[in-house]
Amino acid sequence: QVQLVESGGGLVQAGGSLRLSCAASTRTFSSYAMGWFRQAPGKERDFVAAISYSGLSTRYADSVKGRFTISRDNAKNTVYLQMDSLKPEDTSVYYCAANPYGLGQGGGLNEYKYWGQGTQVTVSS
Repeated sequence: QVQLVESGGGLVQAGGSLRLSCAASTRTFSSYAMGWFRQAPGKERDFVAAISYSGLSTRYADSVKGRFTISRDNAKNTVYLQMDSLKPEDTSVYYCAANPYGLGQGGGLNEYKYWGQGTQVTVSS
């Protein structure tokens, strides 16, 4: 079983930045595409960003393009989400997910087999 553990969430003011991390237990992390999703209270879980196994290909939701950057360090079995210019509407629980099937389109919940427990991000106005 692959375990994913998110960290780095917290409370920030609008316009601020946070970097989320997701540490993976799998020995084959370097072969997994990875994604970030978020879910606010009463909302569906939405795609945020995804990255290929190599880190050479990325996908972003329109709502975060230009503000968020996904990256990975395969030597550390870790994927990151750098969030800049945060807005109150970014407030959500953020989840990382592992996709053993390749990046594909990147944004579908059904593309991901393993999920972390989430980390809370709150952006105040």
